[in-house]
Amino acid sequence: IQLVNGRHRCEGRVEISHRGRTGTVCDDYWDLADALVVCRQLGCGKAIAAPGNAYFGGGSGDILLDNVRCSGNEVSLFRCNHSGWRIHNCAHYEDAGVVCSGAATFSFLNIFAINCTLSCLSLPHLPRVTLTHAVCPVPGASLRLSGGRNGCEGRVELYSGSAWGTVCDDQWDLQDAQVVCRQLGCGEPVAAPGNARFGVGSGRIFLDDVQCRGDEPSLQMCRHNGWGVHNCGHVEDASVICAGASLRLSGGRNGCEGRVELYHGSTWGTVCDDQWDLQDAQVVCRQLGCGEPVAALDTARFGVGSGRIFLDDVQCRGDEPSLQMCRHNGWGVHNCRHVEDASVICAGVWAAESLGFQTDFTGWACWGGGGCMCQAGVTLTHAVCPVPGASLRLSGGSNGCEGRVELYSGSTWGTVCDDQWDLQDAQVVCRQLGCGEPVDAPGNARFGVGSGRIFLDDVQCRGDEPSLQMCRHNGWGMHNCEHVEDASVICAG
Repeated sequence: IQLVNGRHRCEGRVEISHRGRTGTVCDDYWDLADALVVCRQLGCGKAIAAPGNAYFGGGSGDILLDNVRCSGNEVSLFRCNHSGWRIHNCAHYEDAGVVCSGAATFSFLNIFAINCTLSCLSLPHLPRVTLTHAVCPVPGASLRLSGGRNGCEGRVELYSGSAWGTVCDDQWDLQDAQVVCRQLGCGEPVAAPGNARFGVGSGRIFLDDVQCRGDEPSLQMCRHNGWGVHNCGHVEDASVICAGASLRLSGGRNGCEGRVELYHGSTWGTVCDDQWDLQDAQVVCRQLGCGEPVAALDTARFGVGSGRIFLDDVQCRGDEPSLQMCRHNGWGVHNCRHVEDASVICAGVWAAESLGFQTDFTGWACWGGGGCMCQAGVTLTHAVCPVPGASLRLSGGSNGCEGRVELYSGSTWGTVCDDQWDLQDAQVVCRQLGCGEPVDAPGNARFGVGSGRIFLDDVQCRGDEPSLQMCRHNGWGMHNCEHVEDASVICAG
């Protein structure tokens, strides 16, 4: 047995060999219990998802098994109940797939590849390992603009965890473009063209009838029909033209760390490090879509800049929408030199140090396209790769696999309303957290009332979405609920 066409050996289309024949498995009755057997058989950890409909592409040759019904404790897929060898009523567009949690894998060339999973897994037992810097996909990696002259214009494309797809232009407007431009750190929206202005895309169409208010932290948070639900062709692919970046980080290994630079008129300039701290860094990281701040560095740690010094004595509260909105001395008013240029490291990459200090994180494995490449040198226990959009947790329960459903917006935690909440919604939550099958989807604040904002209402998942935000809902922050209606989940663990 093997998994084919995934990012690593622990995810992909299920292919098996029987009496000299190699073929696929049909997705009829295919579920996490079947995937659990496959993952265990391959030594790939827990089952995260059991996608059907040839999620990893259609195979060729024979379809060897159909109507597979495992209990989950079989030692091999072949021991599960099924219709019989080569007995099926399927085509290859129904080929079954599996996503397993995988495990950290190590080679001996001072390079470690840690297989990140499709969802966000807590790693309480990850052994202490030695790393220098580890590059994981940043939140922006789940969204891109293609076909334009630069990264701030083009066809809108989203990454599902294994493939890129597009967005339909039905109801597409400047408010949707505003969310995209801000998520990519590309300034204000200029236009929201439809009709595949930057060329037709390929692959799946992931979103349709997107209706953003404009203040959502990511495109997936906007109201839409549900992940993959559409009535469009690629000639209707949505596009965006943004004004371009007004803020960037320079001199680092990626776009989520480096010297803070601002654009004004026709030139880039820097920020002085006087009073520079993590609250200032928080605004920068959020503005760039780079997750939480890890460090706010001074004394030109990423090299001295050039040109003007635009800001000094910056004092952010942390909740401002942009760095320019924080308190400061005035544009261009300073008593600094470039040896005092301020810098930031955001958690959009694993912030294991290139700078030589030890960092211990308790956190999550990453969601993104590709694994995490790490090089030997500095000590980490756990590492943090933020999930695109909001993070997810269960609170108030006896363990991390039961409790009140809470989402993180980038600055604060909030809850989900229980209107239309059911086991299909719970299935997405449990899988996203690596907590197995859903047992119950209680409402009425079963695990206590939450606090703060209510982020989602009328959630309607099919059950196969990669995250709760991908399900159909009313839009980020749109609800008619109170915290006595907070939704909860109990997973099998």
